[in-house]
Amino acid sequence: MTAQDPVGARAVATDLTDADRALLAPYVTETTGPVFALTNLPETVKGALFARYSRSPKSLRRLLVDEFLTDGGAIATGAGPGQAQADALYQRVLADYGDDSVAQLGGAHVAVEGASNILTKLLQWGRLASYLEQSTRYIAYTDRPGGQWRYYTPPDVAAHPEVGPAYSRTLDRAFASYAQMIPVLIAYWDAHVPTDDAPAAARQRAVRARALDSLRGLLPAATRSNVGIFASGQAFEALLVRLIAHPLPEAREAGERILSQLRLVIPAFLTRVDRPDRGLRHAQYLRDTEDATAEVARTTLGHADHGSSGTRVRLLEWDRDGEARVIAHALWTASDRGYDEVRAVVDRMTAADRARALGAYTGDRSDRRYKPGRALETTTYTFEIVCDYGAYRDLQRHRMLTLQAQPLGVALGWSLPEEVSEAGCGDLYAQVMSDSGVLYEQLAATVPLAGPYAVSLAHRIRFVMVINAREAMHLIELRSQPQGHIAYRDVAQQMHQRIREVGHTAIADMMQFVDHSTPTAGRLAAERRLEQRRTGDRNAR
Repeated sequence: MTAQDPVGARAVATDLTDADRALLAPYVTETTGPVFALTNLPETVKGALFARYSRSPKSLRRLLVDEFLTDGGAIATGAGPGQAQADALYQRVLADYGDDSVAQLGGAHVAVEGASNILTKLLQWGRLASYLEQSTRYIAYTDRPGGQWRYYTPPDVAAHPEVGPAYSRTLDRAFASYAQMIPVLIAYWDAHVPTDDAPAAARQRAVRARALDSLRGLLPAATRSNVGIFASGQAFEALLVRLIAHPLPEAREAGERILSQLRLVIPAFLTRVDRPDRGLRHAQYLRDTEDATAEVARTTLGHADHGSSGTRVRLLEWDRDGEARVIAHALWTASDRGYDEVRAVVDRMTAADRARALGAYTGDRSDRRYKPGRALETTTYTFEIVCDYGAYRDLQRHRMLTLQAQPLGVALGWSLPEEVSEAGCGDLYAQVMSDSGVLYEQLAATVPLAGPYAVSLAHRIRFVMVINAREAMHLIELRSQPQGHIAYRDVAQQMHQRIREVGHTAIADMMQFVDHSTPTAGRLAAERRLEQRRTGDRNAR
């Protein structure tokens, strides 16, 4: 049935008059067909309209005419016809009755600028939101707006008579060293990235990206970045409660600023955030449980003498019968038998039969974006990973898994890229790391919460990922690609090896786009394709 099919149109639009359709025209993309989108409506009105939709026999367009276009058809953003009804509905359904699904029906875009790399990870913690962050690969942090390098200084640090000046001196030197090394590493990579037939502009971008990749570890976690967020009202509420509960002043200040701006565009979605009996009580619960857990850990576990170690990926837990689980769930959906019966058959299968079943489920993956179905989600892996904070920042963006990290510090050492030493900058790089460690210890003794701000992106962090096989396929294939940063490529490649080593060879084989190569070209192939598209677009015009 097409959008023009008269049968479909009769099924949904016979209760609308020509006058109704004229009123609706600015607010829907289609006034007659069974499928349409909403346009030119405030988020609260859209959310309230869908909330009514679930509990009314009327069509959505009928509801819009009857309950939201009651004063001549005009809806104003923020106030006016329709807005009062929407606000009242949200107050009744969301704030008073707590129907959280209603808060999923509208959203907003928010930009948070000048956030430290500590804050960016807090902002990006929620699963059900979309984020974009300024990249250290494409942007050189060499500008000095207002005469200051681009880093955040916590208020308690700035006010401290001894640590404050030391903080500024140390971070200033780190940024100055970073800026000093960029031309050296550009020259290094210019001599190593293949020339072949790549367009000059593409090769230049690839060389620059490799140089910035090599040096991003010099940047402190205090480095400022910009983050764009799109989320529903429910996701923003969860984010704001987390920020309110956080001990860092930067996080709490960001929460207050985000809340004030969101109240200009989706106020009804956020009525519970700072209510003493709702959001504030929830924030207190988060603080209390975190403090209590930290105290138990302190008294029962003590402290470890970590020492220095390289990137390490350990597979701690996995399902011994993981491949059988995947096959059983894959076959079960295509059968008319109970799961236990299907599983019994799978358990009797030969290795060849299992490989044939998984081969059928995998199919012809001619593109990395083609993924097998949800049967792969029935087996999980628990990885403990030690890698530099820069790589962690990238891996933490994979939110459809369970990730928990230990506090950022200097105890696990830091990573020195080989090319930095080969380019003759190893000693200067090491000095920045040493200065970072000294400052971290000073902060730990005076302003403990501020310690992570001084830690460089090259310092290592330990974290755990609990991940199902389908998300593992996505993460490992994506993060192992040649154009990726070598630090997280190493992690992805090791994850793939660990899965194979524990006997899940068939699942490892399903990950056909894992790249274990070590090319020097980096982003050259990707930049070549980009330049070809740009050239094609110009020629087409």
